This record gives sequence, structure tokens and C-alpha cells, in this order.
Amino acid sequence: MSEDAFAELEALQQQSPEAVLERLIETLRVQKNYHRLFDALLMKEKQSMGVELLQPTSFENVGEDQKKEFELAYVDAAREVGRLFLAENLYPDAWLYFQTIQEPELVAEALNKINPRTVPEDKVEELIQVSVYEGANPEKGFEIMLAVNGICNTITVFDQMNAQLNPESRQKVVRLLVDQLYGDLVQSLQYQVQQKVPMAPPTDNLRELMAGRDWMFEAGSYHIDVSHLNSVVRFARLLSGDDPCISKVIELCEYGTRLDEQFQYPGESPFEDFYPAHQNFFKALVGDESDRKLGIAYFEKKLEQEPEDEDKQLIAYVLIDLLTRVDQNDRAIELAEKYLSQFEDPNTFSFTDLCQKTNHLEVLQNVARGKGDLVTFAGALLDAQLQTQTQES
Repeated sequence: MSEDAFAELEALQQQSPEAVLERLIETLRVQKNYHRLFDALLMKEKQSMGVELLQPTSFENVGEDQKKEFELAYVDAAREVGRLFLAENLYPDAWLYFQTIQEPELVAEALNKINPRTVPEDKVEELIQVSVYEGANPEKGFEIMLAVNGICNTITVFDQMNAQLNPESRQKVVRLLVDQLYGDLVQSLQYQVQQKVPMAPPTDNLRELMAGRDWMFEAGSYHIDVSHLNSVVRFARLLSGDDPCISKVIELCEYGTRLDEQFQYPGESPFEDFYPAHQNFFKALVGDESDRKLGIAYFEKKLEQEPEDEDKQLIAYVLIDLLTRVDQNDRAIELAEKYLSQFEDPNTFSFTDLCQKTNHLEVLQNVARGKGDLVTFAGALLDAQLQTQTQES
């Protein structure tokens, strides 16, 4: 800053403190020095309140009777400065202010307008940091990551972070990964078909590309990174039952079942037989009544035949999830009461939550009585009464 600016503020001091601060704010706006503008805006507020100015953002020297007023000024200043940073496409700086005042929507909306394929190279990691790791817009961050860093890196990061995302964000990222992998696999198979059968009609459907072409899988052939295939199919269990993307996942499972056995990596119970197990799971979600019965029976048989209690719980968890998604809540509660009634983890499985969501509070009462848990029993008893009253009114 030039010496003239300092001299000007000194001269304005003779006029009034307000004149000094107005010129300071004007100068900082012109310079686009927005972080210091935030300080100056709060200095102006403190000056009007008769409070010392040298710690402009601090609440410590603000009297109790003035804190509400200062808090409103703080939010207004943060909102103003955040908007100025957004206008300059400085998303991390804008996020600093909007996150502080718990108004994340504007940054998320601005990030959503970004075309991942036109992001400058020197801005990629910055945008991924603020979008994914700081949570400003996770799905956009993963979209940028997928476009720039590729599917391998994106799968690794998502595997590490998906538990921290809300269900809607998780599902959006899974859709991105399914679409990308499906498209890559179709492109790879199309190329192979064109090489061997040049006159074959083109198709972008994976199932049609595989139909009647066992030669594609001879001698342990594969057409996509099989670890990526395994991961994306596993992630797809996070999708809701009515998600149209599941039809693609079923085709990916069909592809996986045709791979050489060495490339069909086993999963955790009950997905040891990885692709057939997932086929049964997804077909039960989106198929007809026959598919639903077969899928549920598949996991019920695994539960019945499993000798280890710990693995029984894993199978029961998957089966209960499947049953609740296809509106078979009575059977789901029956299994939960038998195998998972002691689980109360909001991040994985909560027996209490399941009883509430499926309107089976009487089961929760019985379990609480058996455990000697008076608090849960009372809560279930009274919530059941409230539900009855609400339904009657």
C-alpha cells in the first residue's frame, strides 16, 4: 500500500473516525483485499459500539448487552466477503466465511456450475480439497477427481471417505463411478467385438455385447481393472432400491460372473461368492416377485447354514437391509430381534431406529424388558402411545 493511503487516513482522522473507516473499507474493496475488508467491516461496527478496534473479529471485548448486535454484524460481514470471493471464483476463501456462518449453500451452488473438464491444472487439488475434504460439495469434488485423476484414485478416496458423507452425496458419487466403469467396459468390449466381428451391429449395452461371445473370456481374458469392478459393485449397495443405475450394476455383476475364477475376488460374508451374491441382492431390489423371492431365499439359506455367530450377524444385517428396502418389515424385525437387538450404532445399525422406522415399538418394549432397560422401555411405551394418538386424531 502506498504512503499516500496512510497519509490520507491520517488526514481524515481530523474529520471523524467514521470517515477514516469508510475510506479504509473503500480502499480495501478496490484492492480486492477481502480478508482485511472483513476486519475493516467489523472495525466499523465496533467503532459505532464504542469498543476498541485492534481485535476487530474478537467477541472478547464486546459487552454482553452488545453481543447479539455484533454477532449479526459479523454474519453480515462474512456473507458480504464470501460473496465477493465467490465473484472471483476463489472458492476456498469463500468457503471459509460461509462455513463459519453455517451457510454452505451458495458455495455448493457455485461449485456445481464448474465443468470438471475445463478446470485449470493448478486449481484441481484446491477444488478437490474444498469440495471433498472440507465438504463444500463432495459430489462435485469427486466428479472433478474422476475426470482429472481417473477412476483408480477416485475409488481409493471414496472408499476412505464414504462413511463421512450423507446418504444423498454417497449415492451421487456411486452413480458417477458406475456410469464411468460401465462406459469404460462397454468401450473396451466394443473394440474387441469390432476387431473380431467387424460387421456386428454397434450397441452400448453391456449385456448385448457379451451375449453368445464366450470367446471374450477365454484364457483368463478381462477388459477392465477387476479390482475397480469389485469396488464399484460393492459401493452400489449404497444406492436406493429404485435407482435406475442398478440395472447397470446387475450387468456388471453378469460380466463379473463370466471372468476367470482367479479374478472373482471374494467379499465379506455373505458376499464370499461375490458376483452371484450381488446379483441376488440387486435383483431382489429391482426385479419381479420371482427375483425378489429368490434373492431373499439366497441370503436366508446362507444365514441358516452359517455356523459362526459373528458371520450370522453380518448375514442378518444384509438380509434385514434388503427386507426393509422391499417393505418386508415384519420379517426384518423378526430377524433383528433374534440377531441384532443389542446393536445401537447410528453409523451402522441401530435396533431402536429400526423399530421406530418400521412402527414395531412393541418389539422394542419386549427387548428392553428382557434387558432390564427401564429407560428404553419407557420411551418405547410412550412413543407407541403418541403414535396411536396421532393416528386417531
